[in-house]
Amino acid sequence: MIEYDSEKKTLDIKVLAVPRASKTEIKGEHDGFLRIRLAAPPVKGAANDELVAFFAKLLNLPKSAVEIASGGASRRKTVRVSGIDEAKALEITSRLS
Repeated sequence: MIEYDSEKKTLDIKVLAVPRASKTEIKGEHDGFLRIRLAAPPVKGAANDELVAFFAKLLNLPKSAVEIASGGASRRKTVRVSGIDEAKALEITSRLS
């Protein structure tokens, strides 16, 4: 579900996005993916923008450090957090697990 690359200093988080929810929140795990309900529709990238903003705020990072690495048009996505050291990666992993 969460993988850290120490060479690139990136953390990849496998996400199952559920758009059009009443609020944006983490709702557990599903088939190895972190299930995230998003208060945005999957129209014109609104759900992806909401997902990036949610992780940036949750992890106290700038939005520029968070991106959709793969699955932009899919419910199953990989969110990549860049520029973090191993200690921060361990902190994030423990918070999301």
